[in-house]
Amino acid sequence: MALIQFGAGITDMRGSIAGTVFSKNRYGSYARGRTVPVNPNSTRQQAVRNILGQLVSAWSMILTQAQRNAWEVYAAACNFTNKLGQTIQLTGYNHYIRSNVARLNNGMTRVDTGPTELSLPPTDGSFAVDVSEASQLVTVTFDDSAAWANEDSGCMSIHQGLPKNSATAFYGNHFRTLGTLQGTSGGLASPQTMAVDFPVAQYQRNWFFGRIGRADGRLSEKFRDVCNVSA
Repeated sequence: MALIQFGAGITDMRGSIAGTVFSKNRYGSYARGRTVPVNPNSTRQQAVRNILGQLVSAWSMILTQAQRNAWEVYAAACNFTNKLGQTIQLTGYNHYIRSNVARLNNGMTRVDTGPTELSLPPTDGSFAVDVSEASQLVTVTFDDSAAWANEDSGCMSIHQGLPKNSATAFYGNHFRTLGTLQGTSGGLASPQTMAVDFPVAQYQRNWFFGRIGRADGRLSEKFRDVCNVSA
């Protein structure tokens, strides 16, 4: 399904209609034929599908009505940005699923009780990555005074894109979850390192994004950084 923004005609469109994909990059809007991706049914895919199934069942069968209501109240107070850059509101169910998929996919516990702080966690403006060919390690710099880094069950998940040649200026999809930095009441110091998922070579260009998860289940929007791989 495509998202369409109307003005004097159509001013922007994202998604797909009848085999045509609509999107936008630094050069403007474009349309291309839709390709059907290969479904390798990998271990990663199976794990995420299992998590989704568990959460859908939990929402209807385990959560109390009071807990579902709390997620709806939270959702009504939180604005979200869609692919067109428009401000929208998700449902409580949407927030419950997106928050807990991220938590369970990173080995953390499910949060059923809706957050009482009615706002998304802020993104990290100091987020930066550096990647080394020699060590095959990613060094992640972040604001270690942020609340998530100083609470038990707070976290920042890190996601790596496919390495590209150094002339590549734009990268969209195909990210893998690289790992999770877990906060602690004693404080998590910046920077931290983790092994790459996609192997890298010097001069390649590599995109990353992070998302902050709070102990109460709230999940931030994505924030990105890009770097050229060092020696």
